[in-house]
Amino acid sequence: MHSQFGSYEFATLPKRMEASVSTIDSRWNDCLRMISNNISREQFNTWFAPITFVKFEEDERQLTLCLPSPFIREYIEAHFLKLFRAVLQRVYGSSIRLTYEVKVDATNDIRVAEQATDQSTQVGKPVRSTGINQSPRYTQALDSQLKADYTFDNFIEGDSNKLTRTVGLAIAQNPRQVTFNPLFIYGGSGVGKTHLVNAIGTRLKELHPQLRVLYVSAHLFQVQYTDCVRQNTVNDFIAFYQSIDVLIIDDIQEFASLQKTQLAFFHIFNHLHQNGRQLIMTSDRPPMALQGMEERLLTRFKWGLLAELEQPSESLRRDILRYRIHRDGLNISEDVIDFIASNVDHSIRDLEGVINALMAYSVVYNCDIDLALAERVIGRTVGLHRQRPAITLERILEHTCNFFEQTTDDVLSSSRKANVVLARQVVMYLTQKHTTLSTTRIGMAIGRRGHATVVHSCQAITHRLETDAAFRNRIAELEAQISE
Repeated sequence: MHSQFGSYEFATLPKRMEASVSTIDSRWNDCLRMISNNISREQFNTWFAPITFVKFEEDERQLTLCLPSPFIREYIEAHFLKLFRAVLQRVYGSSIRLTYEVKVDATNDIRVAEQATDQSTQVGKPVRSTGINQSPRYTQALDSQLKADYTFDNFIEGDSNKLTRTVGLAIAQNPRQVTFNPLFIYGGSGVGKTHLVNAIGTRLKELHPQLRVLYVSAHLFQVQYTDCVRQNTVNDFIAFYQSIDVLIIDDIQEFASLQKTQLAFFHIFNHLHQNGRQLIMTSDRPPMALQGMEERLLTRFKWGLLAELEQPSESLRRDILRYRIHRDGLNISEDVIDFIASNVDHSIRDLEGVINALMAYSVVYNCDIDLALAERVIGRTVGLHRQRPAITLERILEHTCNFFEQTTDDVLSSSRKANVVLARQVVMYLTQKHTTLSTTRIGMAIGRRGHATVVHSCQAITHRLETDAAFRNRIAELEAQISE
C-alpha cells in the first residue's frame, strides 16, 4: 500500500515501525530508505549514503546532518532538493528546518556549520562566512606546483602587458581584494600568460606563506577528475580543491565540451569565490569566444577582470633581449639585437628559442654572435620575413576591399549589406591573425566598433573556413596577395 506525497510515492510505514519512529536515528534511516526507493543505487551511494545524522532538536524543529564535503550539499540542492524536502516533511513533519555541518578536515574532525540554501528549509542562524585565512581546512603541506624560475623580476614590462602585470602584483600584495577576482588572462600562444600567473603565485607565497596556493593546468585538472570518477573519489577531489586559497588554472579553454569537468569546476569556483578565495585563469581567447563552455561559467569568468596579453611590441622584444644578454653574460651588438627584434615578432617563446640557439651555436663553434649567425639561426627556427612587406591593418584593408570589390569607405561605414559585412569581417579576421593589434584596437580602427564585434566576426569567418572549402580557397588566395 502506498501514499502519494507530491510527485513521489512512499511506502506506508508498518505499524511496528510507527511505534519506534520516536527514535531519532530510526527516523533518519526511514528518510534514507525512502530516498533510495526513488533514485538509482549509484546515485544513492554517491550522494546520500555518505551523509550522517547529527541531531534533531524537536523544540526548534531543526535537523542537523553532517556531510563529507560542500560539493555533496551543492549537488543535492541542485538535483535532488524536491525529493529531499518531500522525504524530510514526510518523516519529520512540516516546517522542518535543515542545517549542515561540513567536514573540512576529516583527520581532525573539524566541521563548519552551513545552512541550507533553499528558502523552504532554511535555518534561522546565518551562514558562516570564513574568509581567506580563517576557515579550517586541510592542514597537510601543499606542493604549489609553481615554476620557480617564472618571477616578476624576469617578466619584463612593456605596453602589451603593463596592465595585467600591475594587476598581478596587486593581487600578490593583497589576496583579500575582490575587484580582480577572478582574474581572467587571455592572449595568443607564447605571449607570457604562464609566466605571469606563476609569477603571481610565487610572489604570493613569498608575501603570504600561510596561504594554500596551487597552479595546475586545465589538462591535469581534467585528468585528475577523470581518475577520481573512475575510483569513486570525486567528493575528495572537490573537497581538496575547495581547500585552496589561491587557485591558478592554466589554459582553461581545454575544459570546452567537457561537461562533467565543467560541473565539478563550477562547484569549486562557487565555493572559493563565495569564501573570498582568489581565482586566476588563463586562456588563448576571451570568454565570449570559448565555444563548448557552459554559459553560467562564462558569466562567472567575467565577474572580476578580463585582461588581454598582446603580442610583444618591438621595443619590448628589445628589452627582453637585453635582459637575457645581461643575465647570461653574452656579447651581442645593438645591430644584432635590432635585427632579432624586428624578425622574431610572433611570441616571446620564439624569442627565447632564438637566444638559446644562438648561445648553443656560439659555444659549440666558438664563434661570435654576429648578423650572419643571427640570420642563419632565425632562418632555421622561425623563418626570416624581412624581405616581405610588413602586414599591417592598412595593407589588409586595401587588399581585402579590392578582392571583394568594395570601397574602403563602405567597409568602415555602418552599412549592413551582405557583401560589405563579409569584407569587413574578413578584414577583422586577417588583422587579428597577421598583426599584433588587440581586438579592441582592431574594432576602433574599423569604424570604431567594439571588442565584441571583432570577436564575433572572427568566429564567423573561422566557422565558415571550417565548413566551406571554396571560401577557404578564396581566403588563402587573398592572404597570398597580402603577403606578396
